[in-house]
Amino acid sequence: MFLTITTTGTRERPATDLGFLLHKHPDKAQAFSTSYGKAHVLYPEADAERCTAALLLEVDAVALVRRGKGKGRGGAPDAALAQYVNDRPYAASSLLAVALSAVFSSAMRGVCTAKPELPAQPRPLRVEVPALPARGGPDLVRRLFEPLGWTVSAEPVALDTEFPDWGDSRYVRLVLESETLTLAEALRHLYVLLPVLDDAKHYWVAPDEVDKLLRAGEGWLPGHPEQKLITSRFLSRRWSLTRQAMERLELVRLAETDDSEVEEIDNAVEAEAETEEKPTPLAVQRRDAILAALGASGAARVLDLGCGQGQLVQAMLKDPRFTEIVGVDVSMRALAIASRRLKLDRMGERQASRVTLIQGSLAYTDTRLKGYDAAVLSEVIEHLDLPRLPALEYAVFGSARPRTVLVTTPNVEYNVRWETLPAGHVRHGDHRFEWTREEFRTWADEVAARHGYDVDLVPVGPDDPEVGPPTQMAVFSMSTAMPSTTNEKEAKAA
Repeated sequence: MFLTITTTGTRERPATDLGFLLHKHPDKAQAFSTSYGKAHVLYPEADAERCTAALLLEVDAVALVRRGKGKGRGGAPDAALAQYVNDRPYAASSLLAVALSAVFSSAMRGVCTAKPELPAQPRPLRVEVPALPARGGPDLVRRLFEPLGWTVSAEPVALDTEFPDWGDSRYVRLVLESETLTLAEALRHLYVLLPVLDDAKHYWVAPDEVDKLLRAGEGWLPGHPEQKLITSRFLSRRWSLTRQAMERLELVRLAETDDSEVEEIDNAVEAEAETEEKPTPLAVQRRDAILAALGASGAARVLDLGCGQGQLVQAMLKDPRFTEIVGVDVSMRALAIASRRLKLDRMGERQASRVTLIQGSLAYTDTRLKGYDAAVLSEVIEHLDLPRLPALEYAVFGSARPRTVLVTTPNVEYNVRWETLPAGHVRHGDHRFEWTREEFRTWADEVAARHGYDVDLVPVGPDDPEVGPPTQMAVFSMSTAMPSTTNEKEAKAA
């Protein structure tokens, strides 16, 4: 992975000032360790008339898999070999952007202690990236860089020069030139736009990524014509973070229009004047409904099946009635996030003894799940293909057999009340289905009859008189009556 920055100069303003700006001496080759390999800084040429600094990033493919989203580009579940044999060592991506930020952090902030006047001075700059993945092609590259004052050359790289009929790859050879930008501005542009063009990140995008974007985008992102695309891709298309960033960028734009400070715009309304209560998020209402149902059942030992990132486990830990809590998920990444959320490594011994996180698939029976008072399947079943539901049903109701089972799932009838949800779309791209109230009731009644449970349906969220609640919850309670005859072999096979 390779990038060069070139500038020209005169005797009065030597090009070797680039060394002062980058805080890297032109006569030395330096190496810096990163989480995913080693970054090298060297100068192929350095004199008063022309100076070039090169950043070479050697990517450790094994470290990338072990410490980040290594399964293919952007975390896609590719074959095992693809985790180690891919374009990451060669094509510019978020790995290179992070290396730029780490190795040239002072230059990116516009700090130069040796010559404080240099960072504010525009200078001739030429940036070359031999292999840049451009999801959107050369046209998108130009749309992103040209409004910032760059002259852009984005030459497509052929799939194979020996076979021109195969056409071009998604990579381009990028050359940027400008006479009007400072080095700090150039580095901030690259830091944001390299991963935007790649449309993938090698690490989990946390809320602090919004602050990183706004810092690097200060002075140019609020007025960029592709602001929404840049923001969405930089934040890995996480809708909540994108919305937060867009709102803060709009405040910056309004402040610039009014020639005032952002704080003045943001605090235009006194906090005491806010009388309207904010609606409680549906996720919070759902957790409250689950906790209330668990409390009513008298459960002390609880399974959270499909626990995800551990929000419900965290809520149960705050209630001393729950003496043993087990979170189960098929995703090790989700369990790692849950462990960090719960701070298991710093939790006291007594509190830690109450919670266990285990990996497991709900499509198979698991003896570890037997003997518990209650099990929760919160927003889980809709992520399974319908033919796999009987296997989950038997694993939970036929094998584990907790006294109480809580199942929540979206009510598809309520979707018409979501203004931002296009007609005919499910609420999440991974949902395999979403049921009407009648479909959910039919399924719940059949499951209860097969396995010896009674079932009640409880609305969660505002219960609309026409379309019902946004979430529907089934509360299964083990019946004293014997279940009807069930062909267990068929259930296991399913």
